[in-house]
Amino acid sequence: MKQQLPLFAASLTPSEQHTIREALSLLECQLREPGAAFTSTTAVRDWLRLQLAAREREEFIALYLDNQHRLIARETLFTGTLSHTQVHSREVVKSALKHNAAAIVIAHNHPSGLAEPSQADRHITQRLKQALDLVDIRLLDHLVVGGMDIVSFAERGWL
Repeated sequence: MKQQLPLFAASLTPSEQHTIREALSLLECQLREPGAAFTSTTAVRDWLRLQLAAREREEFIALYLDNQHRLIARETLFTGTLSHTQVHSREVVKSALKHNAAAIVIAHNHPSGLAEPSQADRHITQRLKQALDLVDIRLLDHLVVGGMDIVSFAERGWL
């Protein structure tokens, strides 16, 4: 499967685009490795920056994990406008169950470049955590990407 390039890559040479494709593939492979991928969030953060930092619209994605926190699948669940994405808890739970996930990391971008989570971000995270808890799926983190900055709900003690 050909790796989707970030939006900014369209202005790059074919050789540069190839390099970015390879970097995304390597990072995604690292996320599938047992242990290292989710005990250190560096690979996740790097992958998210490459995927979301330059997007012109908000995108909400999920990383579905097995019991050892290895990546099962990744999916863009919702795409919104410049400043808002409508997130439906039911669809997140349904997709997590479809992938037979034991845990999930969610992320979205702020096209403004400011990674600070809004009150709406905090509210939907709590709703998602409650919905996922009902079906025994752990919400490990919600990461907000704003430019090169990333805010982690787990690191702030919000999960």
